[in-house]
Amino acid sequence: MPVPGNMALPPVLWPIGEALGPAPTAPRDAQESCSMRCGTLDRPCSCHPTCSGLGTCCLDFRDFCLEILPYSGSMMGGKDFVVRHFKMSSPTDASVICRFKDSIQTLGHVDSSGQVHCVSPLLYDSGRIPFTISLDNGHSFPRAGTWLAVHPNKVSMKEKSELVNETRWQYYGTANTSGNLSLTWHVKSLPTQTVTIELWGYEETGMPYSQEWTAKWSHLYPLATHIPNCGSFTFTPKPALSSYQRWRVGALQIIHSKNYAGDVQALWTNDHALAWNLSDDFRGAWEELEEQLPNFLEELPDCPCTLTQARADSGRFSMDYGCDTEQGSVCTYHPRAVHCVRSVQASPRYGSGQQCCYTADGTQLLTADFSSGSTPDRGHDWGAPPFRTPPRVPGLSHWLYDVLSFYYCCLWAPDCPATWQRRPSSDCLNYWPPRLASAFGDPHFVTFDGINFTFNGRREYVLLEAALTDLRVQAWAKPRTMSNGTETRGTGLTAVAVQEGNSDVVEVRLANRTRGLEVLLNQEVLSFAEQSWMDLKGMFLSVAAGDRVSIMLVSGAGLDVSVQGPFLSVSVLLPENFLTHTHSLLGTLNNDPTDDFTLRLGTLPLGTSPQELFLFGADWAVHNASSLLTYDSWFLVHNFLYQPKHDPTFEPLFPGETILNPSQAQEAAKLCGDDHFCNFDVAATGSLSTGNATRVAHQLHQRRMWSLQPVVSCGWLAPPPNGQKEGNRYLAGSTIYFHCDNGYSLAGAETSTCQADGTWSSPTPKCQPGRSYAVLLGIIFGGLAVVAAVALVYVLLSRRKGNM
Repeated sequence: MPVPGNMALPPVLWPIGEALGPAPTAPRDAQESCSMRCGTLDRPCSCHPTCSGLGTCCLDFRDFCLEILPYSGSMMGGKDFVVRHFKMSSPTDASVICRFKDSIQTLGHVDSSGQVHCVSPLLYDSGRIPFTISLDNGHSFPRAGTWLAVHPNKVSMKEKSELVNETRWQYYGTANTSGNLSLTWHVKSLPTQTVTIELWGYEETGMPYSQEWTAKWSHLYPLATHIPNCGSFTFTPKPALSSYQRWRVGALQIIHSKNYAGDVQALWTNDHALAWNLSDDFRGAWEELEEQLPNFLEELPDCPCTLTQARADSGRFSMDYGCDTEQGSVCTYHPRAVHCVRSVQASPRYGSGQQCCYTADGTQLLTADFSSGSTPDRGHDWGAPPFRTPPRVPGLSHWLYDVLSFYYCCLWAPDCPATWQRRPSSDCLNYWPPRLASAFGDPHFVTFDGINFTFNGRREYVLLEAALTDLRVQAWAKPRTMSNGTETRGTGLTAVAVQEGNSDVVEVRLANRTRGLEVLLNQEVLSFAEQSWMDLKGMFLSVAAGDRVSIMLVSGAGLDVSVQGPFLSVSVLLPENFLTHTHSLLGTLNNDPTDDFTLRLGTLPLGTSPQELFLFGADWAVHNASSLLTYDSWFLVHNFLYQPKHDPTFEPLFPGETILNPSQAQEAAKLCGDDHFCNFDVAATGSLSTGNATRVAHQLHQRRMWSLQPVVSCGWLAPPPNGQKEGNRYLAGSTIYFHCDNGYSLAGAETSTCQADGTWSSPTPKCQPGRSYAVLLGIIFGGLAVVAAVALVYVLLSRRKGNM
């Protein structure tokens, strides 16, 4: 089929135009096979993920481009998975080798039904891990797939062994903590009669921040061998031999008794401090190591000032699974907090992270006030590429440099101030909330600088371009089809795609059948049946309840996409450094709303008519060669790929052209009130439910705008030496009260209030030796009262004598 006009297709899509027609016949040579060609679009047949919907796949596509079940497991390894849609005809003769990341190999097997199995290896990174399979004893690896390695704390409890009363394991060897320890596991997760339990130790060796600094798991020794697989084990710890004393962090692995130590089907416990395995003198100081390492605090982002800001700033911060209000606020290390968030991205140079914790009233907790306050981390808990380089190993680097420091100073020794002096909480003096823009409904747009408008274009448009990081957000807009088969004169967003620099491309679109959300990664549909969080190239991806997707980019920008009625609702968050760097339908972020209608060449003034605004939107049609969206069905190929990116023949319904009959107008007024977006959508579609969905989306935008309002902080205010203070809130309008210890008097103001200009009304007072003024006054007035009482008694007695 010819391409209309002189339209050039994106390089990744051009073969689709050549592959029209039925699926190819049986492969005649290597070019018609997917052997070692997964992901390619070469003619005459395709091995690209889009080929399934287009019917252009090579006949052996499923044999070589593998689909596996399960598709995810702990990065600790030991998970058995099966290759779907592919079976061996003679399983007993097959020698299966599974190779991950081109270098890590595990032995697979073929079961009695002919299905091929692999076992995931012990890894040092999380995210999507490419793997290949050899069925000829390692001579060739023509079959390819992807394994999702997950942070150990994000896998279900059925996939790992549980340390019974884990706190007891960590306290073991301290006062009143001795005796037996127990672990449990799900027997069905490891189908074998007997098991062996082994101890593994983790360490990072070499000069810190040098090329020799490396991470390593080591098999130490068996804790128990050939014991019944009954789902539990109890033992009495004994200090290990001196040769095992250098490992401070580790985990227990449960395997089939016949297997050797290594990458085999296994269950792991959580990583933990090996207090139970170490001698009594292991609790040493950590300051010596800390003094040798560079200061990482300066490159960390400041914490949001309030809990509402922290939860709304979803591009830069995400909930901490260890302290989450939606999970019951079980905050083991932050008992005064109800919710903590972590900076999503590790810091660029040192791979460090920020943790911010808040009380029930939304106040940020600081370690200068409470040991359960917010804590900066030398090793980001979620890790960062290149993962195996310390301190970027997910979870484990954080254990070595952050959790153990807390144990050394606070858990195993009462010296918390030493930790918090070197690792003080970040306050929010330099925090600026992100800027928000949204698109929803028919569709309606609210720009970063607050301009509202409606643009009913049909086909593909640029929502956002930012040259600062080469950030691009694109969307499909198409009309809604009525029950009678006719199309409305309004449109709505049905797909959104994003890429930043050379990151992965993520697309979120409405699923045709379920009207829920479908997520594509580099044009391949993703499954979230096992995991709701994915570490991707240049971004993180989170899915909530199937109707909301959050995309967190390395720059701190974020996208939230949700289903609102028949269309998508899209919110974009940008940090302040994007100021003056954006263009397109969501406006020019520069605190100047008058230039939000900037064309690719030129600018339309405010007050532009709806018809002229339609030309503004049309100017931001996607250029064909730069499209990020996926054409994996013939409907999309014919109606989007082979058509102009803006449909000049589509006649939208403009504001002012809508007329409701009296009963509809009354219902719309009752539902929408003064929300002009809601009123327009009811008039444009005749549907109250569509108008209500728009109203809800608009309210969510307004509520989030309120949550992201800047607040003034005066910063932490110290208590006076030899005194105390009351209050731990340091925002504008907050007051701190001061008191002195017994034997000291207050010199200075008793209170200090945070003022609107970000300064305290008074500095911290001093507590000087001597009785306080209040005590002196009490003594003086108390003495006068005694004198007065004696005088009164004397007068009464005199009067009595006179009356006798």
